[in-house]
This record gives sequence, structure tokens and C-alpha cells, in this order.
Amino acid sequence: MTTETANPPQQHEFQTETRQLLKLMIHSLYSNKEIFLRELVSNASDAADKLRFLAIQNPALLDGDAELAVDLVVDSKAGTLTVRDNGVGMSRQDLVDNLGTIARSGTKAFMEQLSADAKKDAQLIGQFGVGFYSAFIVADRVTVTSRKAGDAQAHVWESTGEGSYSLEPAEKAGRGTDITLHLRDDEKEFLEAGRLGYLVRKYSDHIGLPVRLKIDDGETETLNRVAALWTRPKSELTDGDYTGFYTHLAHDPESPLTWAHQRVEGNLSYISLLYIPSAAPFDLWDRDKARGLQLYVKRVFIMDHGAELLPAYLRFVRGLVDSDDLPLNVSRELLQGNRNVEKLKAALTKRVLDLLDDMARNTPDDYVKFYGIFGAVLKEGLIEDQVNRERIAKLCRFDSTASVDGAKVALADYVARMPEGQSKIYYVTADNPAAARAVPHVEGFRKKGWEVLLLSDRIDEWVVMHLHEFDGKKLESCAAGGADLEPAVATPDKEKAETEFAPLLERIGKSLAGKIESARLSSRLVESPACLVVSDFGLSRRLEKILKQAGQAAPVLPPVLEINAEHPLVARLKTAGDAEFDDLAAHLYDQSVLAEGGQLEDPAAFVRRLNALILSSAAPAEAASRIIVD
Repeated sequence: MTTETANPPQQHEFQTETRQLLKLMIHSLYSNKEIFLRELVSNASDAADKLRFLAIQNPALLDGDAELAVDLVVDSKAGTLTVRDNGVGMSRQDLVDNLGTIARSGTKAFMEQLSADAKKDAQLIGQFGVGFYSAFIVADRVTVTSRKAGDAQAHVWESTGEGSYSLEPAEKAGRGTDITLHLRDDEKEFLEAGRLGYLVRKYSDHIGLPVRLKIDDGETETLNRVAALWTRPKSELTDGDYTGFYTHLAHDPESPLTWAHQRVEGNLSYISLLYIPSAAPFDLWDRDKARGLQLYVKRVFIMDHGAELLPAYLRFVRGLVDSDDLPLNVSRELLQGNRNVEKLKAALTKRVLDLLDDMARNTPDDYVKFYGIFGAVLKEGLIEDQVNRERIAKLCRFDSTASVDGAKVALADYVARMPEGQSKIYYVTADNPAAARAVPHVEGFRKKGWEVLLLSDRIDEWVVMHLHEFDGKKLESCAAGGADLEPAVATPDKEKAETEFAPLLERIGKSLAGKIESARLSSRLVESPACLVVSDFGLSRRLEKILKQAGQAAPVLPPVLEINAEHPLVARLKTAGDAEFDDLAAHLYDQSVLAEGGQLEDPAAFVRRLNALILSSAAPAEAASRIIVD
């Protein structure tokens, strides 16, 4: 025995969040207890995949034992169930990192999302990669003995799931991991051959290595088909097979919305199995999170997150690709710039867009659900993917002044509804659809019966910079200076109004010098007295605000103030004295800023002017009342 093996067991405290998780696991989570077996078998399969990958470069890691398997070993007398694999195994530090803490699995975010709803909590477990801890649902003690491939020393980890765990050197004949569950008295059903066989066939039939059962030193029985699911003909597979495999692959107990299983042979030979999830991962917007499709080469697992296989705007897609055209020793660096990988990426991107097209046409309710979850991510493709921009635009949905019961509209439907005389697709941006619907800029368009898209996702500000037209129709902001509802040829009435209001407009420009570029009459206002529009080369007001919030400097050009010639406040402005005129002009400007969701530079001054305006309006009525009484 080595000096190391003579050392006594060392006690370690669990991370605080881990203790909280284990308490929830044991006392409230996983109403469906049997899922623990699915999680442990899945982890064992992953360990085998990792060993296959490492053995490509270092065949000695197989140590003469190339047959990989998962064994379920039952000891009825001891009341234990052991899940054993001969995969990559864990070192002492691996045991500490992987079993003593779940910080790497996003513990903080996980704990923040936990609720009193046990069903919801159970769904979160798989998403955060903490499936090992489900063992404590059925066991009052768990022992993990592991020896890492290439190491001579094994170690044993043991815990009751309370506040601590022990760790000490151990003897183990070969590489791999044994997880022994000391089952509670009321969980002995998981020692029965029939029960275990049923669960393996239900949850793990797709595992590409044998899952074997051995009870009390009896004969060994293989429980699954031992064939990677994606290699089997589609005619042999049921919806249950596909959803079961998705659960294993994505650690997501929610069924996917749809999937596509494809075998391609020719210049590029590969099998792909792609899923569209029905729920977003908690870290969807974490740009640093490793994500992408699993990559296999000739059925050998290569990597878990092949980010180079799909563009970033399709990062919600889960699944795998098994290629016959890449070398087994392919690395992440070799994937970048590889011609076959570029062809594969283009083909997979097309397949995903086809899948979304099909869902939008044939299962629109599912597509509405998909778009509500992932629509903002898909829109990134309008910015990043010039080749597929038109296809992506057809898949995007938007709020609109023509929306019924909050339903979003497709651009193709918008174009189909355009009345005679309308040649452009109009939109307005705001922080939410209700605010967009209420901005003064849409009043004239609404009156004329022209539909306006209401864009409220933060990314929409960048989308409209790249999506300049759709189906030959230019996109234009209602808040842009050039957006005009009047005919291109000036009418006598318009020329007369511009001549009549020219002195007033010049006076407003001088009063608000530094705040606006100029003032002019508006053809888009109906109810509001004024609005601000973007100059020809300026950024939208909302984009300016977003960039400012992000701490980014942006060139700010003064807007144009448009006034409604028929509004009473404008009529009053025409007859106001100098002091009142400046207050009224400033009030119209501030009111326009607020109407489009902006922030005032001097709110106190706005309140003072508003109070003065109210009191001055009330004064004539009070005077008339006194005359009648007298």
C-alpha cells in the first residue's frame, strides 16, 4: 500500500449552493424519481464518449480494453445499485470540482430560478447539468469510486447529501467510475430486474454502447439496442424515440417543438439530427457560453459544442452531426476555415431554415411559441447573414397597427395588405408595442389606413440598418424626416400653408436653437401638436438612448420639430408674446421628447411651464364665472 492510500479520509464541506440544492433534491424535487437512472446512465455514456475522443491522440488510454459499456450492478442483500462505466474516469481534483461544487453548472442562476413548483424545478435540473445529484432522491448515501484513464491511483468520494463529503485514495482495477447508491428502504423497487430493464428501454435505448444488468452475481443481460439512434433508419424510429434522445442530448425534460433527421451522401456525406427546443436555456444571451452541435466523425465523438457548425443566430438549435468527411483528429482550430466545414455549415443552416419554414406553414401554433422564445435571436441573422437575409426576413414576425389580439404579422402579409398608393413598408421603434402604437408619428399613417410595424426588441434598431427592403419595398421609419404622407408634387394648399407659417417656423427655430435643427409643418400629425423626427443622417432617438445606456458614444444630431398646423396649441403659439412664446415652444419640444419615450433634461422646468399653461387656460373661465355671478 502506498503512503497515499494510508492517509485517512478527508472531510470537505459542500459549497453553500450545493447544500441548498441537495436539500431540495432530497425533500421536494423530481416528482418522477425514476429519472435518476436516466441521468446517471447519460453521464456514463458521456464519459465513454470523452475517452474515445482522447484515445484518438493517445490510444494507450484504452489500456487494452476498447469495449466500452455501462453496467448496472444490483446487490440485493446490501440494498445497493451501482452504475459502472469504463470511460474516462475522474482524478481526485475532478471529484472535488465535479461533485463537491456545482458552480460550473451555473448554480447561482439555477438557485434564482427555483420555485415552489416541483414540476418546474425538476425541469430546471437537466438544463443546469446537475443530474448526478438526482441520485440522492432515492439513496441516503452515495459512494463514487473513480480512476482516471492514464492514472494509477483511484479515489473514493462519499456523502449522505447533507453538509459534507469525504474523499480518500482507493483501489480500483481499471479506469472508469462506479456510482453506488445505497437505496432507501422505500426505494428498493430499483433493485428489480423488470423495473430497471423498463427504465433503460424507456430512457436510454438510444445509447450507442451496451447498458448491461447484473443481479447478485448472476448472468449479465444487455438491456438496450446498442445502436446510436441517429444511425438507425427513420422508418424504425417513433416520436418517442426522438424525444427520448433529445432529453439525453440536451438535458432538457421538455419535449422539442420539432426536429429533422437527415442522411446526406455525395460530395458531402453526413447524418444530422437537429432539434428546435420548446424552452430557452437560462443562459441564451450569455455570449461567452460554449454552445453548438455535437460533432461525431465516423460515429466517434469529437466535441460537445461545435460552434463552427451553425451561425450564432441559430444557437438555440440542439442536436448533432456525424460526418464522414472530416479527420478523426479534427480540432476546434482545424474546424475554422475548413472548406468541408464551411459547406457543412451552409447545408445545416439551410436545413434549419427549411425546418422553421415548415413549422410556420404546417404548425403555426408551434411557430408562434417558437418565435415568442427565440424570435429576437433569429433576428440577429438579418444583421449577420447576408446570404440568407431574405429567407430570415420571411420567418420574422412583428407587432403592427393591424395586429389582432396581439398576434404578430409576417412581412409578406404586410405587403399583401398594402393599399394602392403605398409604396413603402413603414415602421416605428419604441420600448414596447404599446408605446410604439401611441407615438405621434403614426397618427397620419393610421388615418390614411397605412399599416405600421411596431418594433420594440432592442435588436430592431440594428435590424433596420441592414434590412433595407423586402419584396422590392423599401423599409422606412415613420420618425424619419423623409417619411411623408403627401404626394411628391406640392399642392397649392400645401404651398399656401408653408408660406403662412414660415415666420412662425423661423421663430420656433430661433427659440429652440441648439435643441432642434429646424421646425417645419407636419403631414403625419393628426391629434398631437408636435413631434420630433430624425434628420437625414441622424440616429433614431431610441438608438441614441440604447447606446448611451451601454456607455457608448454616438454622434447626436439635433432633430427636426414638426408641428401640427391645425392644433390649438400651435394656433396659440402664433399669437403669443415673447415670454409666453418661448415657454410654449419649450413645452412642445419637451412634450415631443416624452411622447416618444425620451427623458427630459430639466423635468422641473417642464412641470413649471405645464402648471403655468394650465393656470393661464383656466383664467378666462374663472373671469367669465365672476362676471356671470356679479
